[in-house]
Amino acid sequence: MLTIEKLREYGAKTDEGLARCINNEAFYFRMVGLAVKDAGFAKLEDALKAGDLDAAFAAAHALKGVLGNLALEPMYRPASELTELLRNKTPAGCDALLQEILEQRAKLEAMIAD
Repeated sequence: MLTIEKLREYGAKTDEGLARCINNEAFYFRMVGLAVKDAGFAKLEDALKAGDLDAAFAAAHALKGVLGNLALEPMYRPASELTELLRNKTPAGCDALLQEILEQRAKLEAMIAD
């Protein structure tokens, strides 16, 4: 079961995330659950594999917004860095940041399933 404490241990800035969800824990948990299932992860991964930096930028930028609004810092930070690389059409380093995002997503998914 997901708790505020588990999210804090994960590295989420829960006070910020909760504030954006009108301090409603159930709503915040629901939004976190939806965020880890966001189609943007697959879009980002597919676009990077295809070398489509414009599509990758759009997906990374959208994910950055979702992750930032929920204050999921372990994914937000690399998503933010990745967005800037893609904004500048710099593919070097993108794969490593994508892997970090996906690893952090897997950790959060495991917490939710637990």
